[in-house]
Amino acid sequence: MSTSGLARAIVSVTDLDTALRFYRDVLGLSVTTRTGDVAFLPIPGGTELMLHERPSRPSDAAVALSFAVGDVDALTGAAVSAGCGVLDAPADQPWGERQAVLTDPDGHVVCLVSRR
Repeated sequence: MSTSGLARAIVSVTDLDTALRFYRDVLGLSVTTRTGDVAFLPIPGGTELMLHERPSRPSDAAVALSFAVGDVDALTGAAVSAGCGVLDAPADQPWGERQAVLTDPDGHVVCLVSRR
């Protein structure tokens, strides 16, 4: 049996409404379903993000989500306004991307990237 792709990334969040201010309002992901303590947000390309309101233990040494965006600098500013922190300010990287490394409102590491 083989894996055919990443179906879903699940992020534990302490407050679903606060998390949606970043993932929906800043990143522009739409919510297809919201029921109880979960929200489902499709990501272009076929993967789905599920935000699950439950106890969360973020770590900067764990998994990080990386989102392709049009304007890393503008979205970094919007993310900060939505309660995100900045670990690495937007900068051009040697592998050909412009990248900012943030923490979402719960402290999970999230990267914003665009091709140069």
